[in-house]
Formats: sequence, structure tokens, C-alpha cells
Amino acid sequence: MENTVMQAALAAALPPLGIAMPQDRQEKLCAFGDMLLEKNKVMNLTSITDPAQVAVLHFADCLTLLTLADFQGKTVIDVGCGGGFPGVPLKIACPALKLTLLDSLGKRMNWLAETLPALGVDAECVTARAEEEVLNRRERYDFALSRAVARLNILCELCLPYVKVGGYFFSMKGAAAQEEAAEAEAAIEKLGGKLEKIQEFSIGGASHSVIMIRKTRPTPREFPRRYGKIKQKPL
Repeated sequence: MENTVMQAALAAALPPLGIAMPQDRQEKLCAFGDMLLEKNKVMNLTSITDPAQVAVLHFADCLTLLTLADFQGKTVIDVGCGGGFPGVPLKIACPALKLTLLDSLGKRMNWLAETLPALGVDAECVTARAEEEVLNRRERYDFALSRAVARLNILCELCLPYVKVGGYFFSMKGAAAQEEAAEAEAAIEKLGGKLEKIQEFSIGGASHSVIMIRKTRPTPREFPRRYGKIKQKPL
């Protein structure tokens, strides 16, 4: 029953956003949603537990990224992925992208590492802190993604070092996107980025935004700093 409700809500939410997704991929995404809600009974993966709301506020929201860039064959890192958002919905919708999921909470990453292969979803699951793992992955990705992890000026320092020159950092935000972008202006410049666009979407009657930052030059080697320093004194 829950899966049927989720599938109906997802099928209704996608066309108004201009997103086309084959039926089999919608079904796979909802199967992931079922597993998420089941695991959520014993582990904190999401505060949204209504199946229809999961379809709209998690899945449709994450899939708005498909309207902003071509993800086919691209290398993508989801920084602070939590329960797998936005990376897992994107990978299911666009199997040809190469996905790395990164989070510091081992229990979540272990769950994703077990769950995704059972669904036939290929992703690299890495348990590490973003500011430390970048030593192994600096400027290796076409796109970095982050959804509701921290203020943008902090996120830029954690995410932009992963992005190749010419690639993008997509930061998914709510109604405060314009304010956060203004606050992060100096940080974006210092880290080798350029604010290209803030795209707004109406999701479940609320304003959601994606801040698109293009990487125009290499991030200076001194960034990112230790997280305590980043938080104490954001750029």
C-alpha cells in the first residue's frame, strides 16, 4: 500500500517540474523509499515518514537537478549524503552517472552499501569527513552535490575542492537561498567558483532552490581547512 501511494505521488509530481522518468526507474526509486522508511524505524534517516511526502519532498525535490545539467556519464559526489539524498534518486533516474556517496556517519553509509546493490544501484559509499577525504579526491568530479547540510559559505569550502575546473557545485536550499548566496559571495570567489544561477522550484507548495556554482579555477591548496576552523571563521 505504501509503495502504491509513493508511486502515485511521484508520478504526479514529476511532469509539472518538467521531469520525465521511465516507469521502471520510478518503481526502483519507490522500492528504495520503502527500504528507507523501514530502516528509519530503527535508524534516523529521515524526518519525513509519510510515503507521499517522501515521493514529493525527497524524490521529486532531488530530481529537479536533472533539469539543470546533463548527468549522463558524469562523475558526481554527494557530500553529506545522509540517507542518500540527492545522490541516490539521481543515480536511479540516470544510471550512466558515476556516483560517490560521502558521509561521516558509518551506520548510514553501511546501510547504503548494503541496500543499493540489492536494488542494482552502483555507487561508491565512503565513510569520511569531507574536509579530510578531499586529500584523496581533489578536483576529481564533474559535479559536487549537497542538500541541506550547512550554510553555503561553509559548504563551498567543503565541496568546491572536489570539483574539476569547468564543473559545478549544486547546493540545494530552501527559501533562504538568495540570502545565503549573498553571504557566501567572498567564499565562492576565494575558492575558485563563480555563482552562475539560482533556480527556484515549487515543491509541495514550498519554495526550494538550487544554487549553481561553476568552478572557474583551481581551489587554493590551503582549502579546505579543519572543520572546527571552517565553522569558527567561515570565509
